[in-house]
Amino acid sequence: MAESPKPAAKRTAAAGRSKARRDEAPKIAEFTKDDELFAYREMLLIRRFEEKAGQMYGMGLIGGFCHLYIGQEAVVVGMQMASKDGDQVITSYRDHGHMLVCGMDPRGVMAELTGRRGGYSKGKGGSMHMFSLEKNFFGGHGIVGAQVSLGTGIGFANRYRGNGAVSMVYFGDGASNQGQVYESFNMARLWSLPVVYVIENNKYGMGTSVERASSQTDLSQRGLSFGIPGEQVDGMDVRAVRAAGEKALAWCRDGKGPYILEMMTYRYRGHSMSDPAKYRSKDEVQKMRTEHDPIEQVRKRLLEIGAASEDDLKAVDREIRDIVADAAEFAQNDPEPDVAELYTDILR
Repeated sequence: MAESPKPAAKRTAAAGRSKARRDEAPKIAEFTKDDELFAYREMLLIRRFEEKAGQMYGMGLIGGFCHLYIGQEAVVVGMQMASKDGDQVITSYRDHGHMLVCGMDPRGVMAELTGRRGGYSKGKGGSMHMFSLEKNFFGGHGIVGAQVSLGTGIGFANRYRGNGAVSMVYFGDGASNQGQVYESFNMARLWSLPVVYVIENNKYGMGTSVERASSQTDLSQRGLSFGIPGEQVDGMDVRAVRAAGEKALAWCRDGKGPYILEMMTYRYRGHSMSDPAKYRSKDEVQKMRTEHDPIEQVRKRLLEIGAASEDDLKAVDREIRDIVADAAEFAQNDPEPDVAELYTDILR
């Protein structure tokens, strides 16, 4: 029988290492033309899917809660580009983008949003409750911070089995103040678990600015007292995300324990579809869209290096729109679950 993980050795130089990381110049990954095109396509798929989901919510075709990922696409795409087969993803309720980049079928995701039989949870879960063991996606979770302890448990399983996989745990700036997050940090460092904690800091936990909610706003340093290294990353640049992700994942695979990445990102829409986002100005949102949009950055580079023409990129957009339109059509015409489905998958 495999031996349980034992406490790691003392880490007296942890604070010094963390300070050195803060002083390092930010790094970006070297992208090939294929890398740029892949990132562009994946981010555009998320963007168009979320736009369609927002439209369908406004038409009353999607009910319940619906949290869109528009603006934050570079975070999950860059991390997934840095990952290896077998690595797991677990996240919060803002989860559609994570599902798509893990390779889950847009039809199945959209059908779950509309509560149809062909959805990933058979139409019973909705936006915040989808899973795919096949794609190593361990769910979006509606309880703030719940996924952090669960993702830490996945990291425990990886270390126990010695499978070389890393658990990538996504949560927001608002969740970073939850007590269970710190309990998870402590356990993960104590047992040197292979977990990358990805804090998607979009500056507003629901409607409250991080400056008003957190006494320490450098969230990358939240693991300092546990000896967990961390760094801030430009979460609007997919190259910076990939570079930081590769570094963090390698750290975990080398058996050095967990790592924290604070992705400085921004959501263009409200916290959820019911949020008018009156706590910030339109000028602030427009400035981010104009100067830092993650998709537009890749688009400009593709054109500058001659990897694609305007017509090529328009063709990619048409292809993506067709995929999303097909998913929406399927989600509106797929049958609703049979009433008997209410009594299945019940755990006692």
